[in-house]
Amino acid sequence: MKPRLALPSRLARLALPPCPALPSRLARPHRPDRGSGTVLALALGLVLLMAAVMIALLGQAATMASRAAAAADLAALAAADAARGITSGEPCTVAGEVARRYQARVLSCSEGSGETVQVRTQLDAGTMFGAATGLARAGPPPPETVP
Repeated sequence: MKPRLALPSRLARLALPPCPALPSRLARPHRPDRGSGTVLALALGLVLLMAAVMIALLGQAATMASRAAAAADLAALAAADAARGITSGEPCTVAGEVARRYQARVLSCSEGSGETVQVRTQLDAGTMFGAATGLARAGPPPPETVP
């Protein structure tokens, strides 16, 4: 008969089954949604970041369009003054000089009837949405009608 080997007391304590109150990693139930909150938070952060960038780009485009319109207004007013003889110079040349002061260039300039001038400008610095343009027409004030 072979002698039975007895486990030392220290090894016997280690061989005890795990406590049911503390389940092992293998005994945990499988959760497929584990970590989905992190992915959702990252996706929401990315959407918010992209919305902020789009708002900034649209704001820049609106500012550039306003600057192009202001350059066209001022160029048309200066050209109309030159057409009426209030200031010296050729109307379209004067419009080009005024537009250059506002970092714009004149795309078209035409003198109409009644000493009116129509000017189309474009800003030299473009935006992601394309070049900003402005259009303005100026001339003498309308005649006053006396009732």
